[in-house]
Amino acid sequence: MIKASDKKALKKFGENLQKLRKEQGFSLREMSYACSIDNSKIAKIEKGRINVTFTTILQLAGALETPPSALLDFDKA
Repeated sequence: MIKASDKKALKKFGENLQKLRKEQGFSLREMSYACSIDNSKIAKIEKGRINVTFTTILQLAGALETPPSALLDFDKA
């Protein structure tokens, strides 16, 4: 079971992913092609609805040409 604080972190991670994706000028479809993750899954990640694995973080970071730490750089409070 996911704790409330973990749900908040997932939501913030998703918001950060969306911000970085838009800064790069990627649509969900373009991001999907770039990282080989279904665009509906990316949308769910951005909304904080699903937990992500380490390999998913690596795929997303690779598509954004940014270090994985950039995806995790958000206010966790």
